[in-house]
Amino acid sequence: MVPLNWYLMLSTVVFMIGVFGFLTRKNIIIMFISVELMLNAVNISLVSFSHFLQDLRGHILVFFIITVAAAEAAIGLALIIALFRNKTTAHVDEMTEMKG
Repeated sequence: MVPLNWYLMLSTVVFMIGVFGFLTRKNIIIMFISVELMLNAVNISLVSFSHFLQDLRGHILVFFIITVAAAEAAIGLALIIALFRNKTTAHVDEMTEMKG
């Protein structure tokens, strides 16, 4: 059986990769993927705590987080496509105004 610490370390590493990707990259799609990595790191820790405590509430919460992440992905990608059609760039620094 894998100890809880290993899952928490994996979750921490994945979350830090997401934070690093979000703070250092200028491409909005890479930033979006980094946010998804951070959400999945939280899911890993929730499932590991839920398994360790023998409680299903963590698993149920993960399903809600996955649902919210899917809705965020759909709306976020639609906004990215709309911005790309108007500005023809995917870099955050070049997007200074939000009017169409």
